[in-house]
Amino acid sequence: MRDRGVISAAAREEDRQFEASLRPRRLEEFVGQNRLKEILGIAIEAARQRGEAMDHVLLCGPPGLGKTTLAGIIAAELGVPFEQTAGPILQKKLDLTGILSHIRPRQVFFIDEIHRLLPDLEEMLYAALEDFRVDIVIGSGPGARTHSLPIPRFTAVGATTRQGLISGPLRGRFGLLLRLNHYTVEELTQIVLRSARLLEVTIDEAGAAEIARRSRGTPRIANRLLRRVRDYAQVRAAGAIDEDVARTALDLLEVDRFGLDEIDQKIMLTILEKYSGGPVGLNTIAASIDEEPDTIEEVYEPYLIQLGFLDRTPRGRVATENAFRYFGITPRWRNSAQRTLF
Repeated sequence: MRDRGVISAAAREEDRQFEASLRPRRLEEFVGQNRLKEILGIAIEAARQRGEAMDHVLLCGPPGLGKTTLAGIIAAELGVPFEQTAGPILQKKLDLTGILSHIRPRQVFFIDEIHRLLPDLEEMLYAALEDFRVDIVIGSGPGARTHSLPIPRFTAVGATTRQGLISGPLRGRFGLLLRLNHYTVEELTQIVLRSARLLEVTIDEAGAAEIARRSRGTPRIANRLLRRVRDYAQVRAAGAIDEDVARTALDLLEVDRFGLDEIDQKIMLTILEKYSGGPVGLNTIAASIDEEPDTIEEVYEPYLIQLGFLDRTPRGRVATENAFRYFGITPRWRNSAQRTLF
């Protein structure tokens, strides 16, 4: 068991290093999210011209869309130090106090999974974000007293996949609330081509587009699939990737034509088969597949809607004709009509 754990940890670290090597370093290199980039570019330039810390930024969106990358880009564009942590890592007030007390002027402090901060740490963060101070409790019991330690103005960047779990007071302390959306096939194709150049992999645009179509709108998945297709091409296709090579490799890996994963398929099959295409309520879907409603709404539904498989209506979720066609399911109303005709 230990060996498997070590191998798994090593594989995860290798994946992290691989992803980090492909991350853009500047805003102009970042593909997609054009409106978000324009807003960020203006805020960065304004802060740079004034020589001040930029407003705090909250980045929301499904995993793998580039929140961590953008946090690093903000620091690079501002020319300031970058410090990174994550909500689950911070377990005690002392953990956060230690970081905040060493903040440097205008520094970017990135908190990933900020929705998982413990309540007492979140309250401590309020004062740091709004008043630029850290409240330290000295002593204990009746004699305890609070000492406020001023800290330099800095830029906090929070990232979350679950915006609905962030409290109103915390959300209100961020000056910029930006949402990342899933990428189009055209944008992902450009990302795959860029990554292939960095990896010195020979690939044509059709091959990149085939990988992009199966990446569920997510650059992280696109880069991961590129890595697997690269291995296949090296062994079976003299190292070059075209559309046929990419399709054969991805079919071998059983990657869905639209990149749908197990949860995506459970959601759609529940609506299509169990509820005849809908309308069906979000909580009913969540109970049927044993998943959190917020996770379905914020992580899975946006991509299914983008594919044209799902619609949100006032009465509930409804599967589209494209979804019936793709999953090979005949709507019950059509069967009933056929029985009436014959």
